[in-house]
Amino acid sequence: MSRPYNVLVVGVGSIGERHVRCFAATGRASLSICEVNAALRRTIAERYGVGQAFDSFDAAIASHPDAIVIATPAHLHVAMATAAARNGIHMLIEKPLGTRLDGVAELIDAVNEWWVTAALAYVHRSHPALAAMRDAIRVGRFGEPVELVAACGQHFPTYRPAYREIYYTDRRTGGGAVQDALTHIINAGQWLVGPIDRLVADIDHQVLDGVGVEDTAHVLARHGRVMACYSLNQHQAPNETTISVVCTGGTARFEHHASRWRWMTEPGGTWHDENAQSLDRDAVFVRQANAFLDAVEGRAAPLCDLDDGLRTLRANLAILESAERKCWQSVIAESDHD
Repeated sequence: MSRPYNVLVVGVGSIGERHVRCFAATGRASLSICEVNAALRRTIAERYGVGQAFDSFDAAIASHPDAIVIATPAHLHVAMATAAARNGIHMLIEKPLGTRLDGVAELIDAVNEWWVTAALAYVHRSHPALAAMRDAIRVGRFGEPVELVAACGQHFPTYRPAYREIYYTDRRTGGGAVQDALTHIINAGQWLVGPIDRLVADIDHQVLDGVGVEDTAHVLARHGRVMACYSLNQHQAPNETTISVVCTGGTARFEHHASRWRWMTEPGGTWHDENAQSLDRDAVFVRQANAFLDAVEGRAAPLCDLDDGLRTLRANLAILESAERKCWQSVIAESDHD
């Protein structure tokens, strides 16, 4: 397109504001917003010089934007995305796709019928170090993957001080560690080594004040032959995410907190660092915004399409079900290995 894309951001809380800022930074978008909180709507519109600020989703959709970023609580995602698709609007949907499977089939049908681009905002896929590590694994540089180990944590109140007053307090709106944070790591794991077949989980509320949802999660999973374990908490002091993929000929490790990936092939050897660079958090979101607009233009596939988003949603739900039932849960659908 010769003109900037008209991009509507729906919901301008913490993550929605970041999308406004980062889409603007691409130089490829003219922004409008939709927000029901009047004070917040005025603040964000003034802060970023947004031309149009809607208080109604229906009115916002009726303005016929080229694309929409859905940054509302997760239980609203599917219905809003379906409405956008039926109006011929491309969409970037914040993680997770939803909190239930209801309506997802209708969304997929609408996206296919109206030929719109639909992507999930799993931002780790936009990290250059993780993408480079995935490429190395996929071409067999370290042999066949056999194990994935993810260890993640941060002090959530430091980064989201209003956590007691937002969607996070209720699983029905996408709250809790599984749907808020672990979903990013599960999605990254499936991107690296393929879909999860089955899993078993233990989750609990351990530390966070003022909420009853889980803040700690441990998951054992099978991605086909690959054995995996995921651990995550939202109360530790270090803000660290490490994902290691052990292969038959070496080990690759992504360290999000260090913005690098590294590898080792000799037993007892040393780590070799690649893609070590200083990245502020906005940089990865700007890359995500550009990748989405590239997909809208047909120059690349979405980094995380609806099928991948649905696989992660199934995993989220299986983790919650496994923790409740205290047993292994099947995750994969018959089409996932096609």
